[in-house]
Amino acid sequence: MSVSGSPEGRLLQDEVARLESQLVAAYAKLKSSDHLVQPTTLQSSPVHSITSQQSHALLLLSDSALPLGSFAFSSGLESYLAHHPACKLPPIEPFLSLALQTLATTSLPYLLTAYRNPSQLRVLDDTLDACILCHVAKRASAAQGRALLTLWERAFRATVDAGLESAKALASFSVEMKKPLSATSTGAAGFELPVVGHFAPIWAVVTQALGITIRDSAYVFMLNHAKAVLSAAVRASVVGPYQAQAVLGSGWLREEIEVLMQANWHVAIEDAVQATNEKPDCDRFEHRQLEKKFLTTMMLPGSPLASDSVRPSHIDGYSSTANHTSDLASDQTSDLKTQKMRQGM
Repeated sequence: MSVSGSPEGRLLQDEVARLESQLVAAYAKLKSSDHLVQPTTLQSSPVHSITSQQSHALLLLSDSALPLGSFAFSSGLESYLAHHPACKLPPIEPFLSLALQTLATTSLPYLLTAYRNPSQLRVLDDTLDACILCHVAKRASAAQGRALLTLWERAFRATVDAGLESAKALASFSVEMKKPLSATSTGAAGFELPVVGHFAPIWAVVTQALGITIRDSAYVFMLNHAKAVLSAAVRASVVGPYQAQAVLGSGWLREEIEVLMQANWHVAIEDAVQATNEKPDCDRFEHRQLEKKFLTTMMLPGSPLASDSVRPSHIDGYSSTANHTSDLASDQTSDLKTQKMRQGM
């Protein structure tokens, strides 16, 4: 017996028809209601904080394809691997932790100081150049800093108000860097030192000009360094590309960077030293390096001190260039002897 022909079947059909009519009425009421949220309304204004100017600039600076040459340097990884047999390669995390610690204790204070005082960019650049102990690290920092300054001038400067203090500082610094080195001023304080253009202070002033917060600036600076180290590890076949990405995406790396930032957030540049068990005499080394740069400037062609007839006797503390150069050489020999004694112990 068919259900549709039975009384129960007719009742069900009537119930279905009633429900369908109610559904049609509800759709019509909803369509005419002012409270209806159309799908186009949700997509008509796709504005999110990630599309702001500051976040946009931050994403650009964190891009691995940024033409800074960061991946041309291994940050000491090649030397580290040379001291470990291939069959006993240690995990990459301990080396990465040491590399980040070194960056945080030596370069991060200069970044933070330059961000807070953009007008001191030239002074910070000179001081950092005198305090970097490793000539390879010094060359890498200078190459990346100059590349970033070029990127600022060719890509980012047009998007920023030229009246900003940071923009003015970068413009003045760029002019000084492009000027030919001369030593025509009189007096010790008037002689010019070469403008190197180190990475950390230039990064700070560029990010400030782009409106990036000081915390984001420091974090991306540290993260980019981790990317460069891991890229070098991939090229050296220490880790694979997926393992490198796993390290970059790990909570360990994020916490490592945040802890180092917190520990060095208020460190002054006078206390920015290599993280070792024995604190080096950075002030003495800085003074020595500035003296070397000063003497090099004095002996440039065209300098009044390049002539044998002119002696820097009018400069306090300099009896003669030859004698002082000899003192520096003796100082370096003493340092080498000290290092050999420590190694022998």
